[in-house]
Amino acid sequence: MMMRMMMLISGGSIVSAEAVWDHVTMADRELAFKAGDVIKVLDASNKDWWWGQIDDEEGWFPASFVRLWVNQEESTTVETVEGASPSPSEVQNGHAEASPSSSDCLCLGQTVQNRDQMRANVINEIMSTERHYIKHLKDICEGYFRQCKKRRDMFNDDQLRVIFGNIEDIYRFQMGFVRDLEKQYNTEEPHLSEIGPCFLEHQDGFWIYSEYCNNHVDACMELSRLMKDGRYQHFFEACRLVQQMIDIAIDGFLLTPVQKICKYPLQLAELLKYTVQEHSDYRYVAAALAVMRNVTQQINERKRRLENIDKIAQWQASVLDWEGDDILDRSTELVYTGEMSWIYQPYGRSQTRVFFLFDHQMVLCKKDLIRRDILYYKGRMDMDRYNLVDAVDGRDDDFNVSVKNAFKLSNKDSDEIHIFLAKKLEEKLRWLKAFHEERKMVQEDEKIGFEISEYQKRQAAMTVRRMTKQKGHRSVPPGYPPPMDPMNPGQYLVGDGMEQSEFEFPEPERCKSPFWQSFSRLTPFRK
Repeated sequence: MMMRMMMLISGGSIVSAEAVWDHVTMADRELAFKAGDVIKVLDASNKDWWWGQIDDEEGWFPASFVRLWVNQEESTTVETVEGASPSPSEVQNGHAEASPSSSDCLCLGQTVQNRDQMRANVINEIMSTERHYIKHLKDICEGYFRQCKKRRDMFNDDQLRVIFGNIEDIYRFQMGFVRDLEKQYNTEEPHLSEIGPCFLEHQDGFWIYSEYCNNHVDACMELSRLMKDGRYQHFFEACRLVQQMIDIAIDGFLLTPVQKICKYPLQLAELLKYTVQEHSDYRYVAAALAVMRNVTQQINERKRRLENIDKIAQWQASVLDWEGDDILDRSTELVYTGEMSWIYQPYGRSQTRVFFLFDHQMVLCKKDLIRRDILYYKGRMDMDRYNLVDAVDGRDDDFNVSVKNAFKLSNKDSDEIHIFLAKKLEEKLRWLKAFHEERKMVQEDEKIGFEISEYQKRQAAMTVRRMTKQKGHRSVPPGYPPPMDPMNPGQYLVGDGMEQSEFEFPEPERCKSPFWQSFSRLTPFRK
């Protein structure tokens, strides 16, 4: 294969490779890149180190850090890396492990390739990368995780949970997925393979990647901490050698599932590109592409939410007189915030409060009478226990008062009713949409089992304590901004153009407070 690739290069064809791992340069003439970068291979005469180019930069890079593109195309003529044999070429990490029947992986002399052959190439690549991915997962589970569990003197249960997450669940799921792929793989005519249904049948299973991806940053932090101790460096290296893994550090292996779930939409898009509409697999591949794009989009969204938990904890620390559980015990996202009038039976008094709607709960705060930028905690509502009811303008029968731009929250288990009055109709409509978005978010989280780990909660709490200590005084509430114009775009965004907090907390000029802008604390509801 190396000879054929050099023939392509010497013949003027463009040979591209995709970076599988980040490459941090160690010498002047090395080429640095990140996973996912595309490298133009200029010289592959050395099996271990290739010479390549990214934009205007050229240099050496390890062949084991990249994988060749399946279909190599020039801008003028189409010179492709194709599988002439039905058996897939096991090309990964820059090296070929081809069976004798698949030795002709790189075919020369064809300037135009038919669509069937192009589709076969993509199918072969998908099958090849899945088989290699299973090998990586097995190496992680048997080579690292199993050995770590034997060393109770070095790793406790919390550390193992943080470092490896649910990797064993992913391994089991992936083996079942690959078994079904193999059943659908047509070894004689790969382009006729129908693999789209496999993705649709297993679509719910891919959600387990969400937990792993959300945990990955914590895993890297814990590994970085352990690697400062030489014992752990030697231990992980010994695990790698015993399992006969490729020369990649453990953090590189643990990154593989994150890269894999993000790779599926790219592979399916490439497959759809070379699948004619008349093909029996076309509509299934199109549906699978939409499903996997949604999976990766939701995983990224939940990762973004987890990145905000420090800010949520910091905001809570800024609210005075906080009572009860922390927000992070149940919530991960601020959906909407604003100031409204509020009446609560049986007291019937209208009060102005600042409301913070999170997933699962809504927090009520009161502004300080003199310092309007200071917030006091005044209670919370468990949104899982309330129904949203729109209120018609005019006299309300429950409260016997005239209302405008109002809506109600009624307790599912009692006669308790709350009525809220917005200043403008637009603001009321935004609140109604926000409540709808909150319920939708809760349902999606329950579907995939999304939650904050105890480790992540502890890390957020430590961050707040550290920042408070650096300030040298007790947490003073940050300045609270004036209510946003609900129609002003860019402040909030909740579904269908509705606005949502972006968790930006600029420091107020008149007080050095640890945090500020939208968030509060929770406890049983107070009047």
